[in-house]
Amino acid sequence: MELEFDNRFNAQFDEWESKYESLLDVIASLLSIRKNYEIDLSLVGEEEIHTINRDYRGIDRVTDVISFAFEDDHSDLGKIVGGDDVPILLGEIFICIPQALRQAQEFGNTPERELSFLFVHGMLHLLGFDHVTKKQEEVMFPLQEKILKAWKEINP
Repeated sequence: MELEFDNRFNAQFDEWESKYESLLDVIASLLSIRKNYEIDLSLVGEEEIHTINRDYRGIDRVTDVISFAFEDDHSDLGKIVGGDDVPILLGEIFICIPQALRQAQEFGNTPERELSFLFVHGMLHLLGFDHVTKKQEEVMFPLQEKILKAWKEINP
């Protein structure tokens, strides 16, 4: 899998490109995802995420992460997980740095934990996972933690 990284927020977060690439490798390995998918990731500020949230989701407020999957029909995850098709753009993820930093403080997490979590959360949405129902939560949330734990073991 390939990551197209666009830091639109602050140069001090440029170092996150390699961290997100490493996280993407863990996700691809744990979920047996083909290596030739592309994900666009943008680190943004409050104004940009607010505009995206309002214009595309109809929610007029700042949020932490938004993902747009380009493969909306996840009834056959074989198209994404384990296949050998032509490379495609899987989707886009936008992470709001100020909101992530506020949440890290609010939840008692490190900024690294929160920024990693938001990326994993967004990636799982691109792959068709959701948490609208309790049953979906029971699948997605433990998977998020499994991915973060595996990543932390190789990136202490």
